[in-house]
Amino acid sequence: MKRGIFVSRKDKLPNGDIVTTFDIRMKEPNREPVVHQDALHTIEHLAATFLRNHPEWKHKVIYWGPMGCCTGNYLILEGDLQSADILTLMQQTFSFISNFDSEIPGATARDCGNYTLNNLPMARWEANKYLTEVLLNPSVENLNYPKD
Repeated sequence: MKRGIFVSRKDKLPNGDIVTTFDIRMKEPNREPVVHQDALHTIEHLAATFLRNHPEWKHKVIYWGPMGCCTGNYLILEGDLQSADILTLMQQTFSFISNFDSEIPGATARDCGNYTLNNLPMARWEANKYLTEVLLNPSVENLNYPKD
């Protein structure tokens, strides 16, 4: 599997609305080192903050969180969406993280269960790597799960 943005699943809610779960894959599974937990945690804080405040998308954001395997993140959005629909949003998100140079939002004992597990320099490095190598030059392989 390549790095990219993939539709993981679509679910129909009882009211008929569709939610789309995206696999925001930053690392090739079992082929390259994972994102270290402290950097992934920082990416979680920054991406969630950015997405929850995005003028166009904030009302569609249901969830952003890290994968347990530390190879990326999950994003759940309201709507019947495709990977290409959120490419610009992910470019903006990872650009924001790449350039962030302030206090990490929510990284306090009051707001986070493990606030010391953060690494802003590595989060910025990982975000920039994903942005420049994948998001700014996507191919079909980066936007569609591989066929078995």
